[in-house]
This record gives sequence, C-alpha cells and structure tokens, in this order.
Amino acid sequence: MNDAIDEFPGLKARTLRFTCGAPRSARAIGDGSRALFLRSDGPEDTVTSLWMSVIGSDGDTDEILLADPRTLLADADAEDVPAEEKARRERAREGGSGIVGYSVDAAGNRVTFTINGQLFLTDIAAGVTRGIAIDEPEFKPVLNPRISPDGRHIMYTTGTYLVDVDLAENTDDGDAVSVVASVPQIDEPSDETSDGTDGAPAGEWKIGLAEFAAGEEMDRYDGFWWSPDSKYVLFETFDASHEQTWYIADPADPTKPAQARRYPQAMTANADVHLTLLELGYDTDGCYYVGIAHNVEWDRESYEYLAAVSWTEGHEPLLLVQDRLQQHDQVLAVHVGEPIVTMSAPENGFTDEDGSEVETFSIAIPEYAPGEEPGTTRVLEEHSNDCWLDLIAGTPAYTPDGRLVCAMNDMDADTNRLTVDGTPFTPKGLQVREVLDVTDDDVLCVVQRTPELLPAADLPFLWQSNADDHDARSFDVVSIRYDGDWEPLTYVPGQWTMSRAGDGCVVTGRGMDDAAMQMQHCMNVRTTDGDGDGVDAADMMSMVVSPIENHAETPGFMPNVRFVRLGERALYAAVILPSADSAYAHADQLPVLMKPYGGPGFQQVVESQSFYWDAQWWADQGYIVVTADGRGTTGRGPKWDRAIYENMKAVTLEDQVDAVHALPDAIASLAAETGVSMPKPDLDKVAMIGWSYGGFLSALAVLDAPDAFAAACAGAPPTDWTLYDTHYTERYLGLAPATYERNSIIADAPKLSRPLMLIHGFADDNVTIANSLRLSQALMAAGRKHTFLPLNGITHMTNDETVARNLLLLQRDFLADALV
Repeated sequence: MNDAIDEFPGLKARTLRFTCGAPRSARAIGDGSRALFLRSDGPEDTVTSLWMSVIGSDGDTDEILLADPRTLLADADAEDVPAEEKARRERAREGGSGIVGYSVDAAGNRVTFTINGQLFLTDIAAGVTRGIAIDEPEFKPVLNPRISPDGRHIMYTTGTYLVDVDLAENTDDGDAVSVVASVPQIDEPSDETSDGTDGAPAGEWKIGLAEFAAGEEMDRYDGFWWSPDSKYVLFETFDASHEQTWYIADPADPTKPAQARRYPQAMTANADVHLTLLELGYDTDGCYYVGIAHNVEWDRESYEYLAAVSWTEGHEPLLLVQDRLQQHDQVLAVHVGEPIVTMSAPENGFTDEDGSEVETFSIAIPEYAPGEEPGTTRVLEEHSNDCWLDLIAGTPAYTPDGRLVCAMNDMDADTNRLTVDGTPFTPKGLQVREVLDVTDDDVLCVVQRTPELLPAADLPFLWQSNADDHDARSFDVVSIRYDGDWEPLTYVPGQWTMSRAGDGCVVTGRGMDDAAMQMQHCMNVRTTDGDGDGVDAADMMSMVVSPIENHAETPGFMPNVRFVRLGERALYAAVILPSADSAYAHADQLPVLMKPYGGPGFQQVVESQSFYWDAQWWADQGYIVVTADGRGTTGRGPKWDRAIYENMKAVTLEDQVDAVHALPDAIASLAAETGVSMPKPDLDKVAMIGWSYGGFLSALAVLDAPDAFAAACAGAPPTDWTLYDTHYTERYLGLAPATYERNSIIADAPKLSRPLMLIHGFADDNVTIANSLRLSQALMAAGRKHTFLPLNGITHMTNDETVARNLLLLQRDFLADALV
C-alpha cells in the first residue's frame, strides 16, 4: 500500500490519470449487436485505436480491431494535429492521441476519423480501412469529419471551407472532393483590430466550427449537421472580429511571438453566429454538383446563443437559442422545403479554356409562400427563469412520431425535469442530468435522486436494497415513459452512462468498488426453446453481457472514504482518512485538507472511486481530507443551484467554512457508528487546495476566512471574473460591473495573513494567467508575502508528466511547512 502511495504521482502522470488503455467513447450501432469504442494498447499508451465489440446470434462475443493508427501511419506516435483541432481538444479536455473521435453512418457500416490531420474511412463489412487523399492544400486541414447517414459522403471543415467528399464505390475511381460553402477571409493580419489594439489574427470568419463559448460552456463541439436523409446540411458560420483579442505568450522563449486569438470576455461582445441550410444536389453516381444555400432566420439580436441543434428522421431540424443572460430561450423548428431532384445526366457540355470538359446541369427551384421558404423558423416553445436556464444535453428532441421533448427547470417542484409537448412527465425528485436517447415509448436519461422529494418507499424494487446510495452522489441511467412510469437500468450507485441501439446497449461507468472503468456490451439474443420445429418450439429472449477489456493501470490502493452530510444545509461530503497501513492511521489528531471544486455546474462528491485517488494520496501524507459540495454544485435541484446567483464568492466560501466547523461532530459520529477509531480533526491546521473554481475558493479561503483556513494552494484561479468568458460568467453574475467587483478577490489582497501558493500555466487559454498575475501584483503592492509557481507551456490541463508529478510534491511540501 505504501509503495503504491509513493508511486502514485508518477504513475498518475504517465497514465494520463489512469485513462490510457481504458475503453471509451462507446456507441451501439445497427441492431445493437455491434458497438464501436476507442482504446489504446496499454496503461501508458496514449495512441487510441478504433475497436468493435460483436455479440453473435448464438451469443458468442468478440472484440475486433478496426483501425490501428500505427498500422495506418508510420508517424502515429509523433502527433502533429492542426491548431484548430488542438483547440477543440482543449475545450473537450481531450488528452489522448491517435483516433480520438469518430463518425459512423446510420446503418453502422462505415466510420470516418482523422489521424494527425489525415482523413480515413473504415468499411466494417469489408474489413478495410483506407486513407482518403486530400491533395489540394486549400482543402486542409481536415477538421471534424462527419459521414452522411447514408454512408456515401463525408463532410468536413477547414475553418475556411466546408468540404464534401463523395466516396467512390470503386476505390480505383477515386473520391470526388468539392467545396460546398466558404466564408470570407482576411489574408494577412491587419494593423489594427476592431477594438483598436494591434495585430488582429487572420481569419475572423469561420465555417463549420463551434465558436469558443459553445465548445467551452455549452458542450457543443459540432459546427455542422447532416440531415437524416443525407440531402441537406446545416452549418454554422461565425464572425469573431467583435470579440476581444487576447494573446498567449511563451515567456521562456523571447524570440517566439505571442499568439493572438479571439476571446469572448465577460461583459464584452460575443462572436456573431449564423446558421445556413444547404440543399445538396447529387447525380445518380452520388457526386455533388450543386448546392442551394438558405440563411436560417431567427431573432439573433435577442437570442445570440445557438445552444443546441437536433435533427430527427422524418422531422424538421430543431434549434435551441438563448438570450445573453440565459434567462429566456426558444425552441425553433427550421423549415426545410423540397430537396433538389437527383440529376441523372448532364444537359449540356463544353470545353473550357484549359481544355477540360465541363458538364452543365439545370435545376428547378420551387416557389414558396411567404414564411415557408427554406431557412425560416417558427417558435415551438419558449422558457424563462429569473436566474438562468440550464442546458440539458440531448434536448430539445423530437420523438420519432413527432412529439417534442424539452428540458424544464421546475422551480415549484425543485426538480430538473423533461416535458413532452409542454407537459412535465418525469417524476418529481429525479433530477435529469442528460438525455441519451428518445423513442416513441420512453426517454433514456441520466438522473440523480433527491431523497427529500422522492423517498425510498417510492423507488422501484431494483433500488430498494441500496436506496440510501441513490442520491445526488449517483449518476444513474433510467428509462422514463411519457406517463411518468420509470425503471432504473443501472443498479450499483456510481457514475454511469449508456448508448443503445435496437436490442443492444453499452453501459459505461464505475462505482466505489471499481478501480477500473467498467464497459459492458449487452444484447437481447433470440433463442428457440423446444425442438425447433414443433408446436412446442418458442422464441425466447436472453440477455448476453460482454465485458469489454480494460488495459488501464489502477493506483493499487482502495480509497478509505466515508460519506457524510455536513452542517445545517446537509452538504454532501466525502471524508478520506489515512489508509490502514499508513504511518498516520492511528494518529490521535491530524490537520485537515479541504479539497473542493465547490463551484457551479460541477460536483466532486460522487460514488465513483476515481474521484478519491488524489485525496487518498493526500490523506497518507498525514491529513484528514474533506471534499464538500456546497450550494451551486449540481445534483440537488434548481433551487440549490441558484442559491449562488450574483453572489458566488460569499455563498460558496460560507459552505466550506460551515463544513470545517461541522467536521469534528461528523467524525465523532462516524467513529461511534462504525466502532472504528478515527483521528480527530485539528481545526487550527486546516488547509485548502483546488484547481480552477477550486483554486478560486482556495485563495478566497485564506484571504477572507483566515480564522478557519491556515494555508492554501490555488491552481489556475479565476481571481477576476471580468477575465472569464461570457456564457459561464454572465449566467451567474449578470452584466452589472458592481457584481463582478463584489465577487472578485483582487481587492482582498491586503487581507492576506496566511501562506498562499498560486499555480498557473502560461498557455492556459481558458483561465488566463492574467488572473494569478493580477492577484500577485495586488499582493505585492500590499506587501503580502506569497508564493507564485508559473508553469511554462501548460494549459488548463496539466498533461506534462514531469509537471503533473512535481505539482503534487511541491504542494505537499509547501503545506507541510505552512502548517508547522
């Protein structure tokens, strides 16, 4: 155990936080008997390959390697991806390499992906993966490729062009590559930007990409969407020239110029987002020959955020648009019109000046009544909230038979619910976190139970034996019918998700007993009971469960976690004590290390073992480690979330202070209930560490609550909320400058009387290092001693092995000295 603890910092860094070798990104395809997933070869291998799990009609199971980057590219290990792809991965917190994402057609027969910026296609039935040649330099880089639902075309963006690849049935014929749309470009950086600063970045317009706010805050990473019939595509364009120009520098290399980029800084302009509906014309050979573009019209002045796009077979596409403060939204249906008729043969032809034969076609453009032109929209639903409206992934969506499913923050029921055609149908007390699938019979979703609203006596039989653990700490997958009846599909409390198709599904996640991520491919297989041909023969359905192999490393220890409720608000909290063979296991008293995130939109007290590996390492350094989820964190309903509105700083700190004060009684009760001797918390020696919002809380703790907190390490703290982005910050703080001043910690610098370490990466394009620099400058001006650890070349993710390992050790040593 002690060896595993000693090796943990290095092992965590080498294995990308124990994710290398673990299966991920699973998707059930076809009739559900097949499932795609990504996995690298070993516990320290970052290069992920494309795999397929198969369950045969006889119940036999297999895992098939479909595409190995090292086989397809000689330089697969030396990753070199375009800057736009690096930015997308940073938004998605993607740390792997190789094949990190894929797109599959509706039938589950063809898959497309990129490796090092090169485009590939896997034909599953043929068992062949081939590269797709993109010879023209202007048709690169290849970003976000998406295969059409019919499997005959691939669309991708370069950022400047939206490019269609018509896939040849016979590879000897070659694939046809065409530009279907483009945006204007600035060829060279201008001398002056729109805000008067020098050095505007080239290329203010982008096509087919999600703008920064969408990727970072709305979890929307796509910038174009195929229609289910493959005859249309919706694509985003945006003009970033109205946004502020920010610069990311490398101070360690003074010869390297700073990189300019646009950033949607709070209380300043956003990117100007547009949407276009493109009708695609193909000939009988499946080759693109014409496109007709229609602007998608909505009140963009009032609703400037394009939050979600959904397109269900047989129905018009749906948009979810939000106003600037996210207090009002609209669900819109986009009128599509009639598709372009497939052209069987060219009408005319001629030879151009280069001697090339050119074929010409003519198409008939239908006439539409006013208000029915393609691209026009109509409002289906509108929602509002006095604070903000939550985005629930997977909504809005049509059922196959045309009913509209939307998210609802039901303040009266204190429940995040779903509605069908405007009527709530999900139970009070089941907090809907994400919608995974919508059918005519049910909605598959991830939920968290609020016991005060949905008592154990009202739970389905499957959860009766462990009802107390199915609460805000557990992300459960359930099926909910439109009449309100529901059934759980996961039994063990934990952090779960699911993909389903036909009679099959893939369940992914882990609970407190699982060191390794669990992924299981499940399929209902039809068998015959009887002699097979007589009257006694009957079809029977049996469930085949095929665990998908996991090659990831595990830490080698089980966290010593106790869950408690702390203080008058009954905060969900995890108390992590030294392991049994630790030198501190039998200590009478230990210092306390608070380790929160503590901010809105996230939670850390989860019934998943991996959330506590870092905490166990800290506990075995001689601490009682406590993670407490205060007001504003997810899982406890919309009223709990909104308690921090316009007052994040005071509310979130108050909950951490309350957790500290409630800790002695909680540990005493734990010891009495379990009969296990536990160290008492030394409230004279309480420290806090955290990253991002947790870093903000950590710095705030020693500035504004020095009586409760004796030291802190603050990683990437957003110290000045005017330096963060629009969509996140304005959701919670609005647009009044006085609110930002009240929630900033810069002005608190003169109050510092406790040891504080600031940690920040120079390459962080999310929480810029200016946050820590401004706080450090204010501390210096006030004559307050502090420690500042700048990390050169590090972004908001610390994926560098040496940096990740040494960060833990340096914080340990700093706190040990500070708490003497």
